[in-house]
Amino acid sequence: MNATAKLSAYGVALALVAAGAWAVGSAVGPLSVEAAGHDEVGAEGAGHGDDHGAAVAGAAQDQPAGLASSRGGYTLAPVGTTLTAGATDTFSFRITGPDGHAVTAFDVEHDKRMHLIVVRRDTSGFRHVHPEMAADGTWTTSLPVAGAGSYRVFADFTPTGGEATTLGTDVTAAGQFEPQRYAPSRVARVDGYEVRLDGELTPGEASPVRLTVTRDGVPVTDLQPYLGAYGHLVALRQGDLAYLHVHPEGAPGDGATAAGPEIAFVAEVPSAGGYRLFLDFRHDGVVRTAEFTVTTEEGHGHG
Repeated sequence: MNATAKLSAYGVALALVAAGAWAVGSAVGPLSVEAAGHDEVGAEGAGHGDDHGAAVAGAAQDQPAGLASSRGGYTLAPVGTTLTAGATDTFSFRITGPDGHAVTAFDVEHDKRMHLIVVRRDTSGFRHVHPEMAADGTWTTSLPVAGAGSYRVFADFTPTGGEATTLGTDVTAAGQFEPQRYAPSRVARVDGYEVRLDGELTPGEASPVRLTVTRDGVPVTDLQPYLGAYGHLVALRQGDLAYLHVHPEGAPGDGATAAGPEIAFVAEVPSAGGYRLFLDFRHDGVVRTAEFTVTTEEGHGHG
């Protein structure tokens, strides 16, 4: 085949791939990617005699977390892709490795070997749960499903000997879907607690933010550790649900970090736009979730 014919065939193939991707995206919504930048793309994309594979690999490394179900040789594989709306369902999945087999060895990160985040694509119904793994590598958890719609499932884990990874996939709860909309908000109220968010998220830069917890107007100074910290913060970019797992400064028992009322974090969002933030904190033995909606200003972001 001469060079012109090869280029023509390549163009047709690209058009078919793009059309298929558009159809899938229209059906389930845009995919998401990893913000921390610590997930590596596998080497299998390189070495094909042109720059196309290297360009794709470089772009993938810059993508935020959670937008892909496969990355760095690891794949999030649900046992089933449907949930039951308005009920507590059982959700099971496996993480397969580069050899195609289920991974069974994971490092403990933030007191758990697996963090599972589930949220409807309109960012309602946020859940942060910790499944249990069977000997064959199947993870299972009970999952309350508030309503019908398409849900994004994020698996946040570190395979032993590998890099910290966040993978995402979609599952569906059948029924009438009524999307929720969220006005910008930096104050959350839950179960008599008020949590205030201070600080600006600047794309592409490490941005300090503070969350202050009060109850009935009184500062809470005896927060209890949850997942090795006084707070656990997840940020999701509105639209594609790009995932950012934000870590707090300091740790309980380090002699410097107070147990409230402030919880300090450093976050780096990948781009300007709207974000939903979810803070899990524990007090009086109960974990509660405070939700915020913020819009970032232009900066030096990417992705």
